This record gives sequence, structure tokens and C-alpha cells, in this order.
Amino acid sequence: MMRRDWVHEGGLDRLDRLLARAFEDLSRSRLQALIREGQVTVDGEPVRDPSARIGSGAAIALEIPAPSPAEPAAEPMALKVAYEDKDLIVIDKPAGLVVHPAAGHESGTLVNALIAHCGESLSGVGGVRRPGIVHRLDKDTSGLLVVAKNDQAHRGLAAQFADHGRAGALERAYLALVWGVPGRTRGTIAVPLARSSHNREKIAVVPAGRGRHAVTHYAVEETLPPGPEPVASLVRCELETGRTHQIRVHMAHAGHPLLGDGVYGAGFKTKANRLTETQRAALADLGRQALHAAVLGFDHPRTGEALRFESPLPADMRALLDALRAGETAPG
Repeated sequence: MMRRDWVHEGGLDRLDRLLARAFEDLSRSRLQALIREGQVTVDGEPVRDPSARIGSGAAIALEIPAPSPAEPAAEPMALKVAYEDKDLIVIDKPAGLVVHPAAGHESGTLVNALIAHCGESLSGVGGVRRPGIVHRLDKDTSGLLVVAKNDQAHRGLAAQFADHGRAGALERAYLALVWGVPGRTRGTIAVPLARSSHNREKIAVVPAGRGRHAVTHYAVEETLPPGPEPVASLVRCELETGRTHQIRVHMAHAGHPLLGDGVYGAGFKTKANRLTETQRAALADLGRQALHAAVLGFDHPRTGEALRFESPLPADMRALLDALRAGETAPG
């Protein structure tokens, strides 16, 4: 247990704001949790309301319990580490790996692997189920993601993701193989998203004024196979927002769902009839949506240095791309 004492000498303000300014190494959400747990006293009396107004001269004491082990167990597994320092780690996640424990995936997740790799250094902001997790990738999406090792790093990274790169270096670009060819080589899809009212496991486009604001910018990199009758495209998608399943839903809404996406592209299964036997085999071998987080850039939360990472297409997507490039498609 660590105790910190402080006398507030400013004007009247919320308790959580005062503590956030006084103890910059702790995130506001972590401080709010400590307040609610009764770990903060004002003039010797516990105060459990983060919004309590505190006046000048108040003696504030903060008790920080010793870190308890994260609930998920450490599970050593091979990780492809793109970058690591004392504040953060950038992982190149393989397809099939769940990011954090949830119903049906209590073990074998990236969090389990990170606990084994990083020990107790992961940020506690995300809670015991998601220590250090700033953003996530779907289980069957491969590519880059960053994990915070301490609360200060978590807070700095989370602010950049919340700002969507408007004021900093945050960059998130994905490569996707989609059915058909968008009518414009570059465009923006800006339609709100929300949980489907028919299936809570799915995300749906909803009318303006409902759901969450979501914006995806896309650019057609290549039509596949090359020639007058392509059946698919390699598309680069850049996120201005980061909603659950955003690229998958937005591209399906535009009429170009991802190859291999059994959730949002089920209505396009007949498109596979235009593929050659080799192309169909490569698509079957993929066994997932053809989506890869290829670029991740952000400002280092402690040093301010601009960091940028690139990940090449994994073998399964590369094999499908090569097959689509090489073969003629069957007559439509």
C-alpha cells in the first residue's frame, strides 16, 4: 500500500480533477475507481464521490493498494513484437488470436500472452480483463496494435485514439480484399453504426442521428484479376473513427464486402463461382475476412516521438492476392 498526502490550495473543484492534476502518473479513470473504493480521504474522512467539490486548504490523502495480479492467467506464447520499450509494446497479431478474455474465450488470448511477456508492467486502466488494451482488432483480423505498459502511457495513447489523429500522428491503415470494384478509386464512407436490433453480435448501419459517428476513407490499390472483368479489389482503408467491425460493415454497406467475411458478406457467396479452382482454394484456405492492419502510427505518449510501423500481408492473404492476380475469372 502506498500513501500520498496533499493539501489543495486552489479554488473549488471536483475531487477527481484535483487528483488528476496533482498525480499525473495516474489516469483519471484509475483515480475515480480509487475514490469509489474508499481509498481517498478529505480532512480525514473518506469521500467516495469523484464529483465531490473540494475547497482550498483541504488535506487530501490517497491510498494506492499494491497491484493485484490480473485475473487472466499468464500463458507464454510466441508473440511477433514490432517494438517495445518501458512504456508500450506494439504487437503484430496473427489472425485467429482473440485480444482479451471474454465469454467463450477465457484463455489463449493476447492478454494472457502479454501478462506472461510483460509481467506486472501492463497498465491497469483497462481493468483486469483488458490490462493495457488501448484498442483492439477482431479475432480474425491480423496486424498491428499497441498496448500500454503503464497508466501514463495508456492515458496518452487513449487520448490520441479518441482524437482520431486530428491533432497528432495517429494513423491506422488496413488492407482489405473486397468483392467487386468501387465506382470511385477513392472515397469516404460516413454512416453511423450501432448494434443490430436483430442480432446483438452484429453491427448495422443506422439512420442519421442514431448510433455512433463512423468514417472510413478508402482507396482502390489494385483490381483483381487485372483486365476488363475484375471480380475483386485490393483496397486500402484508413480509419477516421474506430468502431467495432467498422471497415467490414462500411464496405458491405457500399456493396463491396470483404472476401471471406461470413458475417457481413454472406450474400456474396455466389461471387465465388467466378473464381478459378486455384482462387477458390486460396479463399477457402484463408478461412477469415481478408483484412489486415498494415500501418499504425502514433506519438510516443512519454517522449512525443512520432512512431510508425508497417506490417506486410500475412501468408494467407498474400496467397489469395497472388491467386487473384494470376488467374482469369470464369465468365460472369
